[in-house]
Amino acid sequence: MPTIEVMDSDLTRRAAFRTFAAAGLGVAGAAGLSGRAQAGTGTGTPIVKPTPPELFTLYGSNAEMKWEAMAGQGYLTPIDRFFVRDHTRTPLIDASTWRLTLWGSGLRGSPVEFSYQDLLALPSETRTAFIECTGNGRSFYTSQQGQTVTGTPWKLGGIGVACWRGVRLATVLERAGLTRHAVDLLPRGLDDEYIAGGVNLGRVRRPLPVAKALDDVLLAYEMNGQPLPPDHGFPVRLVVPSWVGIASIKWVGDIQVSDQPLSSPWNTQYYRMFGPGYPPGGGAPLTSQVTKSAFELPWDATLAAGRSHVLRGRSWSGNSRIRQVEVSADGGSSWHRAHRQGPQAPDAWLPWEFRWRPATRGSYELLARATDETGTPQPDQAPYNTLGYLFGAVVRHPVTVT
Repeated sequence: MPTIEVMDSDLTRRAAFRTFAAAGLGVAGAAGLSGRAQAGTGTGTPIVKPTPPELFTLYGSNAEMKWEAMAGQGYLTPIDRFFVRDHTRTPLIDASTWRLTLWGSGLRGSPVEFSYQDLLALPSETRTAFIECTGNGRSFYTSQQGQTVTGTPWKLGGIGVACWRGVRLATVLERAGLTRHAVDLLPRGLDDEYIAGGVNLGRVRRPLPVAKALDDVLLAYEMNGQPLPPDHGFPVRLVVPSWVGIASIKWVGDIQVSDQPLSSPWNTQYYRMFGPGYPPGGGAPLTSQVTKSAFELPWDATLAAGRSHVLRGRSWSGNSRIRQVEVSADGGSSWHRAHRQGPQAPDAWLPWEFRWRPATRGSYELLARATDETGTPQPDQAPYNTLGYLFGAVVRHPVTVT
């Protein structure tokens, strides 16, 4: 499994906490939750970190990573080029006053609070996993399949792989008094309330089945060996491996634990399939991600004729590890096996490479097709849905040979 040097000692983690707290990351102000948050940065931008055009394509409060920015970067996505998906804007939160509150009918007693230092003192776990926007690849419903969809027109850069450190959600639930009757959790973020079509939908929250919560979910406070940056959930976020990104709630402030099924706009109005072939109320709430592949090349890249080029890319799946990757340099007329480059973490991607020597000038379409361990290859067409979720078809990447 790919590894990364991380800060293991309690002393290091506590020092990091003091650094962030001393930096004044936030002031009091979020009523109704036990954390303290102030949305906005004073700069007029909804994103805190730099988003230079060579690394990102911006869509309001969202920043899509450009895949060429991953070339030569190693297995993990560096924090400075990890994509950003927000519903409103990044809140600034004071870790010294932040609290995580667990409450509800699925617990034995009254609400239980954990401070940031409480979580740092609990046994920690490190997991390498991708987080991916559910709409990653959405633009290809229109550009490749001629279908109209709504939402941010991501290409394939709404994904990142990081090494996350935190506390197992199962550990916190146990200490909070989880009962055997608990069915659903409802984690809620500390970002601004989301208004859509003039309707206030409240803070971002989405039900999570107890079975998944007890399996592999982290309450993460570190990312690639550093305290979580503000844009990626500081001080604490959920990491729900292999599931759609909306499940990995950022800036988590409270978690309802219920002995009855729960719902929110993020599993009723959004993040389920709507359109022809689906029930009027939509399909089941989305869970695991589909298989995708991407080249570490600029869109419309220019390559030289008569020279050998090493085409590199990465493939991933929410269902299992990747078994094989094939590449086509003639628009899909013929396919050739790509070479694996190193191991693949269970919940992350597989890097690969393919040597190509174009003999003639002209326009080409490069295709990469992955097959995961379930034996399912990427299809030529993705099932249509009006919100443009889970585009898993083979993407046609244009290049020009000169």
